[in-house]
Amino acid sequence: MGGRRGESFRGEAVHRGAPPGRPAPAVRPTASLATGRYRHDLAWLSSSRPFQLLLKEGGRQADGPLSTSTMRSPVVVGLKPEVAQRLRKATPDGQLSWADLADAAAAGTLKYAMADPRSSNSGLAALVGVATAAAGTGGALRPEDVSCDRLRGFFAGHVVTEDSSGRLADAYARNQDGLDALVTYESELLSLNRAGTLRTPLEVVYPKDGIVLSDYPLMLLDPARRAAYDRLTAWLRSEPVQWKIMERTLRRPVDPGLTRVPGLRAPLGNALYFPDSQAVVDRLLADYADARSGRPVRVIFLLDFSTSMRGERIANLRATMDGLSGADGSPSGKFARFHRGETLTVVRFGGRVLDEHSVTYTGVADLERLRGMVADDTFDASTAVWSALDHGYRTAADAVADDPGQRVSIVVMTDGESNAGMSLDAFLARYAALPSAARAVRTYTVRYGEADPRELDRAARATGGHMADATGQSLLNAFKEIRGCHE
Repeated sequence: MGGRRGESFRGEAVHRGAPPGRPAPAVRPTASLATGRYRHDLAWLSSSRPFQLLLKEGGRQADGPLSTSTMRSPVVVGLKPEVAQRLRKATPDGQLSWADLADAAAAGTLKYAMADPRSSNSGLAALVGVATAAAGTGGALRPEDVSCDRLRGFFAGHVVTEDSSGRLADAYARNQDGLDALVTYESELLSLNRAGTLRTPLEVVYPKDGIVLSDYPLMLLDPARRAAYDRLTAWLRSEPVQWKIMERTLRRPVDPGLTRVPGLRAPLGNALYFPDSQAVVDRLLADYADARSGRPVRVIFLLDFSTSMRGERIANLRATMDGLSGADGSPSGKFARFHRGETLTVVRFGGRVLDEHSVTYTGVADLERLRGMVADDTFDASTAVWSALDHGYRTAADAVADDPGQRVSIVVMTDGESNAGMSLDAFLARYAALPSAARAVRTYTVRYGEADPRELDRAARATGGHMADATGQSLLNAFKEIRGCHE
């Protein structure tokens, strides 16, 4: 593509040449395009969705350039065959999902490469796909679906990243012995297998809970070039050129009726919606950045061991902790489970603090220690909820003083009204006097049994958290509701 004479174009600097091999990252060019000050005739991106969101946010959606899809490729997962076989054995139907991958990553048995979603469309599409699966709504992600970070376990397995899908494929080839999977475009996986640089070709997996599809739109930035643009898009979408694109780049043709080459005949399955809110994308990227920062995560569980918890209630609490340790095989359980590197502090209380233990999850033995923490059958006759929460904040204050970068949250579960120790008002007064770093720690309360919802809600709100009510749902679901909520 050259100058403006004849039928040539000034091409946008995301790709030059046709058909494209590896377009440059879509996020940074998208941001420059959203200004509306174009220096080129065309833009050729992996996806126009981030660009459309920025236009919508700026109130300029109607001014978006004409766009024509030229090819398609979903963001999927390449797994080493032995890893795929191992993961499939744990599923009832032999079909893998993003939830299964998140579960394995949280447990430390899946290490993968994925492009940085802040600079790569393949990384952003993967992030949206996993987050949409974690939300479990079947629709486009809403702000309330990403109010808590449900992807921390999935991120635990992300060990190699690059700023583009092309460089990511090269990085995977260099580090293949230490990796189990590559999350990228279907076309990149097939091209990598075809190149012969892998000791073990990757099995392409289309997660059953859905994928995000890129359609490589060619966008007209200069309306004066419309006639030439129409001829170019007609040429790109013609059958001979679609065949060349498919054969050379291993991307799917836009015409579903065109016979596909081997490797592109697998059904795509469920296509997921891209978010229609920039705020949702910003939150996902912020959670990703926080996970990549390496900040330690600590959750302090304050668990009511008063006598009213004996019997079925304590059995449910223990089953809840088992579920969060990986025993819950539901999709939501696989996303909400404890993950490698997370520090868990368990404080058992009645009318006083009965004991306190901490464990950092590095392996199965640590989860066994965690189960042992809640297996104790020592109960107390009274319930000092607010004294226990005050103790929790003292523990949190020490933690953030020792490591200011640490993310700390508190979960308090009780099945009755507080009848010992300090009052809620007294606790709130002491909380207000804490250092700012300790006050930034949020409390998430779990109402169980006969606990006072007004007081629990008030305490949670005062610290920036919220209450989960286990009287209308299972205790496990109430805990899952607040998993990943830190700030």
